[in-house]
Amino acid sequence: MKHLTLTLIAVFAALTMVAATPRQQVVGTFDRSGSNHYAYPYTDDAVLPTLTDAPAGYEAFYISHYGRHGSRWLTNGKTYNRPVNELLKAQQAGKLNLQGELLLGQLTHVRDAAQQRAGDLSDVGAEQLRQITARMYRNFPDVFQGDARIDARSTVVIRCILSMQNATMMLRTLNPGLRITTDASYHDMYYMGWGYGEDTLANHIRKSVDNITNQQYRDHVHPMRFVGQLVTDTAWAAANLNCQQLMRDVFDVGGSLQGHHQFDDMTMYQYFTGDEIFELWRLKNIYWYAHWANAPQNGNRMPYIERALLHDMIDKADAAIVSGERGAALRYGHETCLLPLACLMELDNVNYSCDNLDLLHEQWQDYNIFPKACNIQMVFYRPVGSTGGNRAEDILVKVLLNEHEATLPVKTVNGPYCRWIDLKQYYETKLAVPIDWAAE
Repeated sequence: MKHLTLTLIAVFAALTMVAATPRQQVVGTFDRSGSNHYAYPYTDDAVLPTLTDAPAGYEAFYISHYGRHGSRWLTNGKTYNRPVNELLKAQQAGKLNLQGELLLGQLTHVRDAAQQRAGDLSDVGAEQLRQITARMYRNFPDVFQGDARIDARSTVVIRCILSMQNATMMLRTLNPGLRITTDASYHDMYYMGWGYGEDTLANHIRKSVDNITNQQYRDHVHPMRFVGQLVTDTAWAAANLNCQQLMRDVFDVGGSLQGHHQFDDMTMYQYFTGDEIFELWRLKNIYWYAHWANAPQNGNRMPYIERALLHDMIDKADAAIVSGERGAALRYGHETCLLPLACLMELDNVNYSCDNLDLLHEQWQDYNIFPKACNIQMVFYRPVGSTGGNRAEDILVKVLLNEHEATLPVKTVNGPYCRWIDLKQYYETKLAVPIDWAAE
């Protein structure tokens, strides 16, 4: 009965969320405000997106995948240290009140637990990868039949390597007969990670966008109500503390707690009003969009940093179609790759372009795109009974973004399914367009 009740609640929440505004979504579920720290929303107990059955006479045989690592510790230890040091400064000056002491204790506990763990995969992160992989196996059992070949690769970052390890261990448990290879090498970083050529030039473009997003924070973050609840003297705090940075750091640390089971009983949202939580999320949403998405502010160029990755997905899919082998290419990396890749592939509305950043949140929400462990799965289908040497026009494909069937930039032939030859031609035409990477 308890399980049924929870399921009905989850179904109702999913239905009502369709009509909810972004503000209602964020204030209704504070964890969404964590932006890129938002823990993957689907667990084994959650209501999952419904998948459309394969067209009659077709079976899945190959998956091309790119996934972000699971939940992790913050990558910069300064984010843990700075708010502790600021509140210690107030404490030593005799300006910290009881609420401030409570927050200082929480922040100190988290900082101590985070020592030497910057960027490490968390327990929740490992769990996410195992659960997503088990569902992939259950959703597409034909892909993983017998001795299917699984080629798993990761960036050279340890959290990604461990994410790959958790995923492949789950596959090995589900089918010991799978032929699984794993690799993590700088040899593959030109398409697996941030790249080395064009992406270096793109860094200059993103730095120019910093001026835009930094000004947004200066204009819209007003920290004195937040700081005033922690100290006995706001005039002293304004003169002696970096109040805006303190507010932002506490928000970041608090938003990251959802990625750790050891902090299940701790929250820091009580220090913020609903309006502050929404505004801080809205500014993060702008940051990610302007720096990494199809934004006019970066010249609409950021999606193209993942050209090599999309080329790799196309080439390996074609090789699998010719060989006739069942299997999957699994890639484990970062949101800074998956977001521009999803833009380049034009999945759902991820490629949205918006001049007015104040209205961005109404159409584009980061938590729907790149939570921790976010993933893209291109699932390929062929006529039942066929093997190698299939004609490209006989292959169908659908794409999942975070396990829901994404809309595609080409005409579909059956629900979410389109002909591979059409999608491939669309992407190859797009990839052939030269991009001017000169810094502005």
